[in-house]
Amino acid sequence: MGDAVYEQFVRERLLAEGLAKVNNLHRAATKYVKAPAQAKAIKTMMAVGTGKGTEPELSEDEQRLVKRARNHRFNSKAKNADPVTYKWATAFEALVGYLYLSGEKKRLMQIMNRAVEIIDG
Repeated sequence: MGDAVYEQFVRERLLAEGLAKVNNLHRAATKYVKAPAQAKAIKTMMAVGTGKGTEPELSEDEQRLVKRARNHRFNSKAKNADPVTYKWATAFEALVGYLYLSGEKKRLMQIMNRAVEIIDG
């Protein structure tokens, strides 16, 4: 569910910015929805590898969910990402899906907007 919610968010955001041509929209959306981008976003929010003094941006419950999703065993392999990156991206999608299904729309929007901000650099 999380991957669909996030992709729709990204595409709506890009459409609002004026990207209307299908090929351009697809190319631009790929920047945000590919596994390495999602992994970068969630790792930044979790303060993984950012050095001392950096606090996670996620609540303790959100951190537990991400860790649980990241450590879950997978029967499938990622086509375009290494296994570690794929697990981080899946954890991001799990968080998005959880927030969506829990009806936490405000927090969901914060997380998705922050992800785009991180990916944009």
